[in-house]
Amino acid sequence: MPFFKRNEASQFDAPDAEGRARAQRRLRVLLIDENPTARAVIARRLSHLNYDVALADTGFSALSLLVTHRADIILIDMGLTMLPAVATMKQIRAANLAASACFVMIAGRLDSQATVEALDAGADDYVVKPFDFDIFDARLRHLCQRAEQMGALTRHNAELDARIARRAVELGETRETLRELQIDRARLVSSIQALHDELERVTAQQG
Repeated sequence: MPFFKRNEASQFDAPDAEGRARAQRRLRVLLIDENPTARAVIARRLSHLNYDVALADTGFSALSLLVTHRADIILIDMGLTMLPAVATMKQIRAANLAASACFVMIAGRLDSQATVEALDAGADDYVVKPFDFDIFDARLRHLCQRAEQMGALTRHNAELDARIARRAVELGETRETLRELQIDRARLVSSIQALHDELERVTAQQG
C-alpha cells in the first residue's frame, strides 16, 4: 500500500507549515478511498501538514493494512462500494485493529441521513468536500488530542482500580493476621488462666 511521508526539508512546505510541523508530532493517517485522484490529492496535502499517510482503495485492503500498521486517524470515503464506509468502520472495530484510532467520514455532499447513520455507528466526525485543509487539520488534531486525553483517563482509572484491588487484598490479609493474633491471644489467656487455676489448686492442697 502507498505511504506518504513528508521530508523535513521539503520545498513544498510553506514557512508556517514548517513551524507547525516542528511543534506537532506526526500523526499516522489511513485514507480509504476508491478514487485514486482523491487519494493522491488528500494524501499530498496531509503530508505537507505533517501527517504520515497510508492509502487503501477498499475497506478490505484497509483491514489487511491495519494488521501490520497502526493508525491514529482513519479517513473513510462515504462513497465506498465494495465494502460500504460504515461497514468498513464496523469491521475494523470488530477486529480490534484500531482501538485508539479516530474515525472520520468524508462525503462528497451533505446527506443528513448518512451523517446521522455514520455518527450513530460510532464515527468521531463527518466532513463534506470540498474542505479547508487548515480547518480539517485542526479538527483532526483536536480529535486525536481528545482521544489521547480519554485514553490517559482510562489508564489512570485502570491504575486506580488496580491500586484499590491491591489495597483490598492487603486489608484482607491484615484482617486475617489480626484475627489470627486475636485467636492466639485468646489461647494464651486461656493457658494463663489454666495455669493460674492449677496453681491455686496445688496451693490449696499444700495448705
